[in-house]
Amino acid sequence: MKIQSLDPRVNRLALDAESPYENNVLQQEDHFQTYQVFHQKKRGDKHICVGIVHAPSDEMALVFAKEQFARRGETVNLWVVNTRHVLAMDYDDTDIFSTTTEKIYRDPAGYKVNDKIDAYKKSQIDV
Repeated sequence: MKIQSLDPRVNRLALDAESPYENNVLQQEDHFQTYQVFHQKKRGDKHICVGIVHAPSDEMALVFAKEQFARRGETVNLWVVNTRHVLAMDYDDTDIFSTTTEKIYRDPAGYKVNDKIDAYKKSQIDV
């Protein structure tokens, strides 16, 4: 049985009705899954997380993401990722970073050269 919708874009996907969704209605104990949406404005740009959508399947999540986040602005690509596939560290595991040695020389903010640059610019104006 195919899912029928008033939206022709959903019908073009030719989605099969899955067993927990009898007559295309969620049972009381069923819930839509949550998907993170990543948006790319121009080809070659990085994808940026723009929000979440709730959907019954991966395909529907992509349709919902397109409608929610790509309808108004320029878009060349969308990613949807089921949030159950996102891994995160616990804040209690911060000791994993304690082995990182201090390497302040790798941070450009550690170099105090603005005074020298300003002095050089001033000397060039005075000449």
